[in-house]
Amino acid sequence: ATMMPKQTKLMKLMLWVLLLTGVLALQLALPEQGHAARKFKKKECTDCHSDFSKTYLKMKNQHPGVQNGKCQDCHLSHGIVGKLLLVEEGNNLCFRCHEKTDFNLDQKEGVHSALKRGKCATCHNPHASDAENLLTAQGAEMCYQCHKKDQYTKKVVHGIIEDQGCQACHKPHYSKQPHMLSMSPEKLCLDCHDKDDSAFEKAHGNYPVSKASCTTCHDPHSSANANLLKNSLHAPVAEAECDSCHNGAKDKQPFGLNTAAEELCLNCHDGESMQGDLAIKHAPFEANECLSCHDPHSSDQRTLLVAAGNNLCFNCHQDTSKMARFPHAPIDSEDGCLSCHAPHSASQPGLVNKAEGDLCYQCHADTKKTAGKNKVPHSPFEESMCTSCHNPHGSSAENMLLGRADAVCYSCHSGLEGEFARLYVHKPVQSGQCTACHLGHGADNALFLKAQGENLCATCHDKSLYPEDSATVHSPYEEGECMTCHNPHASDNKGVTSEPQKLLCQSCHDDFEERMLASSSRHQPVTDGDCSSCHNPHQSKLGNLLQAESPDLCLACHNGLKKRFAEEQVHSPAERDCQRCHQPHAGQIDMLLTQQLQQLC
Repeated sequence: ATMMPKQTKLMKLMLWVLLLTGVLALQLALPEQGHAARKFKKKECTDCHSDFSKTYLKMKNQHPGVQNGKCQDCHLSHGIVGKLLLVEEGNNLCFRCHEKTDFNLDQKEGVHSALKRGKCATCHNPHASDAENLLTAQGAEMCYQCHKKDQYTKKVVHGIIEDQGCQACHKPHYSKQPHMLSMSPEKLCLDCHDKDDSAFEKAHGNYPVSKASCTTCHDPHSSANANLLKNSLHAPVAEAECDSCHNGAKDKQPFGLNTAAEELCLNCHDGESMQGDLAIKHAPFEANECLSCHDPHSSDQRTLLVAAGNNLCFNCHQDTSKMARFPHAPIDSEDGCLSCHAPHSASQPGLVNKAEGDLCYQCHADTKKTAGKNKVPHSPFEESMCTSCHNPHGSSAENMLLGRADAVCYSCHSGLEGEFARLYVHKPVQSGQCTACHLGHGADNALFLKAQGENLCATCHDKSLYPEDSATVHSPYEEGECMTCHNPHASDNKGVTSEPQKLLCQSCHDDFEERMLASSSRHQPVTDGDCSSCHNPHQSKLGNLLQAESPDLCLACHNGLKKRFAEEQVHSPAERDCQRCHQPHAGQIDMLLTQQLQQLC
């Protein structure tokens, strides 16, 4: 009877164990249902990028990664942080699938510059497009993203461009031919145009033009003229009179010249009338080398020029204007070099159209009018020698000077450069800014000064240091006679003074020297001629132009005494004014005392 409660408890425990085991077994038997209840639903890229879906998923052509929903072929997952993370950067991403060799992109030459310098995405949309090959635009419009459209859409457009676009003649990625052509130029045109067609032969005067370059006369893209002829045509070309210059069409050498090259142009063009009475000839014109500048058949430039504007001149002459901070405006104008120069001959050196001054004053009339009124003209301006100071093509110096202002001035005033090589140099001279004080063309003042006396100095130096009513002013400074004491350019004396300070001060204070010579005891600054150690040479709030009051003025040099003043008992007169006992300049008693020591005390 005593064992029954224990057995009952054991039975209950076993029942609980069996119950838990059953529950666990049931859960293990249904794993998917239990897991599904706890699992988050996976989101696709387009669940967040809904704008992407609207833009690309309806397009005709889709990138396989987009079509198959494999965004991670190119992109790294970024979670809720909005950031573009690509598997690889730039073109390398595309080359994970597309082989460089399939497009010849491993070649050093002949690769489309858009690929060489840019990215595949310049032309292709990486996601989808309604254009073939995922191009960013249809047909030629895609090419116009880089190439100026107006060059290809003139009045008469090459038919094949309108029908098939640029790729009818050009390769998009790589070509061994010039200009990315799909085949050699001579074969490309004949691929459409029948050289044996009677109309073709007649239009070309029966000359075997299939052996020549079509672009000699025709623009391959578009033109303002019929038959795609270039803008500027040599008259014999326009009239199909090739035999004006060449051998006959049936000749063994039909494209050979019928006259020596240097004489051929003169059969029609009168050299004397082009030269006139002008003595200076352009070298190619003098040598009858017309083809140095002109194309004998056609050109996109006026008068059959072989290059546009200044680029023609720069075939022989260096383009110095690009090196200049201040280019001459006419160089960048429509007429360019021809604004000042004649192409064939001129009466002036350098083939300039007019005499130097007359040429410059065509544009700079105001300068001539204003500077012409000056009472004191600078001789180069007076004699119209503009290029003696200015570079006519441009310069990195202000006002298009030939160089730094001082270098230009020294080219004539050569002696001054050595004269100004002193210990102390006026700042404008030191920095080469002669024009800070002098005018280049002339002035109403002597030496071409911008202003006279103190008015000139006041442009840099402020004279209003002290209020006038409280200042003692040195008379030369008060009267604006700066040059009484200073050299305007350079000096070996401190403060750019015209003489050493001692001589300079004595030149006015002449009685002072006599007193000094008669004295047996002299103040050291007086002996050294260093007047400005105690006196301000311009103005002061104190009498006698003193730099400071006594005893502070004296203690500035007498440092030992200054230390004693700070540490020891100071004699009352010394604490108030040194001059109670001492002379400031010189005297007959030692230590510059005003009286003998016993009398003084």
